[in-house]
Amino acid sequence: MITNYIEKKIKQALDKLNIELDQIKVSISNRKDLCDYQFDGSFKLTKILHKSPKDISEEIVEILKKIDNNNDFSKIEAVNGFVNITLSDKLINNYLSQMQNKEKFNITEIPNDTYIIDYGGPNIAKPLHVGHLRSAIVGESIKRIIKYLGGNIYADVHLGDYGLQIGQVIYGLKQKNIDINDINIKILESIYPEISGLCKENEQIKKTCEEITKELQDGNLEYHKYLEKIKEESIKDIKRIYKYLSVSFDFWYGESDSYKYIDKLTNYLTEQDLLKDSENAKIIEVNKEEDKVEIPPLIYQKSNEGYLYSTTDLATIIERVEDFNPKYILYVTDNRQSLHFKQVFRVCEKLDIAKNINFEHLPFGTVNGSDGKPFKTRSGKAPKLDELFAEVKEAFMKSNEKNKDMNIKDIDILVNAIIKFADLQNNREKDYNFDIQKFSLVVGKTGPYILYTYLRINSILKICEINPCNFNNIIYNDTDRNLRLKLLELEYSIKNAFNLRMPSILANFVYDLCVCINSFYENNHIKTIDDVNKKANWLILLKLSNNILKNMLDLLGIEIPEKM
Repeated sequence: MITNYIEKKIKQALDKLNIELDQIKVSISNRKDLCDYQFDGSFKLTKILHKSPKDISEEIVEILKKIDNNNDFSKIEAVNGFVNITLSDKLINNYLSQMQNKEKFNITEIPNDTYIIDYGGPNIAKPLHVGHLRSAIVGESIKRIIKYLGGNIYADVHLGDYGLQIGQVIYGLKQKNIDINDINIKILESIYPEISGLCKENEQIKKTCEEITKELQDGNLEYHKYLEKIKEESIKDIKRIYKYLSVSFDFWYGESDSYKYIDKLTNYLTEQDLLKDSENAKIIEVNKEEDKVEIPPLIYQKSNEGYLYSTTDLATIIERVEDFNPKYILYVTDNRQSLHFKQVFRVCEKLDIAKNINFEHLPFGTVNGSDGKPFKTRSGKAPKLDELFAEVKEAFMKSNEKNKDMNIKDIDILVNAIIKFADLQNNREKDYNFDIQKFSLVVGKTGPYILYTYLRINSILKICEINPCNFNNIIYNDTDRNLRLKLLELEYSIKNAFNLRMPSILANFVYDLCVCINSFYENNHIKTIDDVNKKANWLILLKLSNNILKNMLDLLGIEIPEKM
């Protein structure tokens, strides 16, 4: 990574000045007219050395110039306390040659630690709606990034298949005398909202549904037959939706799979004296003295001896420890579950069997409409994902008359790109506005713009003959230089996306790369150029750019159509 190289050079300069700095960090300059990279460590050193940042930066620059024996930097300046560094053409092209010739663009892999990523998490017997979108899209991208960098990662959808909604659906099926063999997804989708609504109005029906749920959890054979059929029909439909989104899982476990570990979990908790009685329920205290806001205890078992989501999450951790012994367990859910995971993780801090695991809750915000309010269809309802796909497809078809001539497969790829890039370009923790018309266009920061860029360059590469060669030491103009510098940011971007579990960092790199590619293409007429060496270098530059673009799109879960 180019930043590592620059940081190594700065450390050498600091060593010669007998200056120690805990962390040497170089940043990418946002003023390419001034420099390529900046070092602002002079400001941190001013209190230690009792000198001004200006004087410190000038001393660092003086040493850097002396030790730059290979002329790797074309310009090194001290400006207002900053160390500004401009790379030489030779150094840029040397790094690009390594990216061109080595596997995975010469990106250094991460340790081969074992990760479990828990995302998707829909409840069975209910249709997938827009609220399920972000967990699937963000979780899939995080999984792909970790796997690409060398992590050993397993994905679990972790279905909600043992909660109150199952008791409600079983109640509805029995009330309507629907035979188990006749159950299908349409019946399930109609029964759940009906009975859920009745439970809000009728306390007796709610109590009956709770009793059915409790009996199911206790092993009632009749109810388990209903559950298996409900799961079978629900999973078929969930898999269909996730297949459309190119989202996949290694395991299709649910809450129900964790129940065989609850006795073992209870024993662990009892041995460590963590379970307490409270109003006939069992709880685990998780509050800490330093908490500014009191964290309520985790309810382990209700007064009716039923178990909650928190219990099954803890039991699932026991299951994952025994099956995979992971170093990391990641949970991709919405912001509203932050308290739940704080409670679960604090129990794990006390639980001997889970102490060596790094637990991470990766929360995300909501999808809003263009008006900034929770996303609705034209009918004013929270849309099912099938309805959302249809609405996006319609908007894309209307955005350009030629889109109607595309084949169905390519249109579906574009629908996916519209939805995914609209999401992934945003910090996952924030809410964002999904404007279907805006994100369906081939201009602006959109999925179609990214895919158009790839196909545009791919068509040039197909027409022009590419002679295999390495980059020479020449950069011909500003748009050429900007593109090459952007390519050097690849490892920096993907590593930051990994470290912060933020696909948005990679998505924004992809967009910025496309802007540089298009600017380069529009300002340099490659097809008609006479200079053979220049043409050859520009073609391998475009080939490298498109290879990187294709690979990074795959990490975002975005496929490439045949044509647009």
